[in-house]
Amino acid sequence: MSEFTDNELIELFRNADMKHYAFNLLVRKYQEKIYFFVRRLVIDHDDADDVVQNIFIKIYKNLDSFREDSKLFTWLYRIAVNESLSFLKNKRIHCYLSLASPEAMMMKALQEDTHYDGTEIQKRLREAIVKLPKKQQLVFNMRYYDDLSYAEISDILGTSVGALKASYHIAVKKIEASVTAN
Repeated sequence: MSEFTDNELIELFRNADMKHYAFNLLVRKYQEKIYFFVRRLVIDHDDADDVVQNIFIKIYKNLDSFREDSKLFTWLYRIAVNESLSFLKNKRIHCYLSLASPEAMMMKALQEDTHYDGTEIQKRLREAIVKLPKKQQLVFNMRYYDDLSYAEISDILGTSVGALKASYHIAVKKIEASVTAN
């Protein structure tokens, strides 16, 4: 299977006879990246699967109306960010109703994660990231793990490059302090 460009995938998707084929190709192309992006935010494997499924449902329903004002990749990530934050907001509400701290629940999920096989330092890094405010988590994950440029992150989050650089710098300092304190 040759790799289709995003524009080719959009064109295929807009052809009624090729819609399902094109969507399948799009899922294959982006599913892993989106899964790991979401997983780093929501922590739990099962939760990440649910959020990713919702993301691709939303993409399928809305790809016909994609205006191409931005790159497809940017649009997909924006949907992933919004769905992840919505999930976390709902989880936070659930935590308040159960009187548990959302951060404590996330840390517990990290510690009980049976799908995680990293080193102790990687575990401490993940724990330090969970302690960051959501905006700093997003910026750090996109820059550090996904290797996105500040310009790409700016397009996705709708924030200035300068503010993103500051958020990333502050996140790195907090992570360094947290990792070295343990």
